[in-house]
Amino acid sequence: MDIIRPGTQIDFMKYRKAAFALSAALIIISIAALFVRGLNYGTDFTGGTEIQVAFSKTVKTDEVRSAIDPIGLAGAAIQSIGEDRDNEFLIRTPAEGDTGGEAAQQIEGALKSTFGEETVDIRRVDVVGAAVSQDLKQKGFLSLFYAGIGLLIYIWWRFKISYSVAAILALTHDVIITVGMFSITGREISLPVIAAFLTVIGYSLNDTIIIFDRIRENIKKAAGSFDFPSLLDSSISQTLSRTLITSSTTLFVVLALFLFGGSVINNFAFAIMVGLIVGTYSSIFVASPILMLFSRTKK
Repeated sequence: MDIIRPGTQIDFMKYRKAAFALSAALIIISIAALFVRGLNYGTDFTGGTEIQVAFSKTVKTDEVRSAIDPIGLAGAAIQSIGEDRDNEFLIRTPAEGDTGGEAAQQIEGALKSTFGEETVDIRRVDVVGAAVSQDLKQKGFLSLFYAGIGLLIYIWWRFKISYSVAAILALTHDVIITVGMFSITGREISLPVIAAFLTVIGYSLNDTIIIFDRIRENIKKAAGSFDFPSLLDSSISQTLSRTLITSSTTLFVVLALFLFGGSVINNFAFAIMVGLIVGTYSSIFVASPILMLFSRTKK
């Protein structure tokens, strides 16, 4: 099925300067947000105890805090979540030795004592030690680095070094903007979110390789001299129907997860959604124009 009529050629390279300006602005904003706001690391990376609790009646955040203050957890972070923001909360406490399990029991006891045992529903308890959290944090971000190195080698072997550099710069662009969105919105970075970043890298690379394959095929078919920007426009236009179909269908699924999947996978879906949009854009308006900078018009 073709959304774009065969033979249609869109002048994508005509807008490369505007696209570079937009990408530069988004990257600057993302990096600035990372320096100013930082990242909101979840329990996986900071250590401590995280309890998801729901009440069968309306309860305010201040009431929850007042209930756990007597057990020495006045500094706990309390966040309302779920569709009904007045009866479901995440309670996070920092790691202190190996007392995470004990802190969870104390919080559960304090809540049931204050609001009634039948009113409180403890839905999830995660306890991560400080040493484990640091190890997870280091390995999580190293996985992104190693993935980039592996992809650089793979594309270099399959295409040329110029293609490899263009693809890696586009992937770096995608990751920086996606991570920046987490910093701007204050969303939590956890292991599932790192998995989402790796998924974004794979998805964006797949789009880029399909376009690069078509570029290579068209170069082989070209007889005599050819205009490289025009060849890029033609190659992107030829693969545009496939790009739009796969990206839109995937986006619909991820959007449904984001809106209706619940708080547990909300951040994961958000990362995929942002990365999908940015990755599709970068495959067309970042990777290909960068490739053009490394290339020369064939004589």
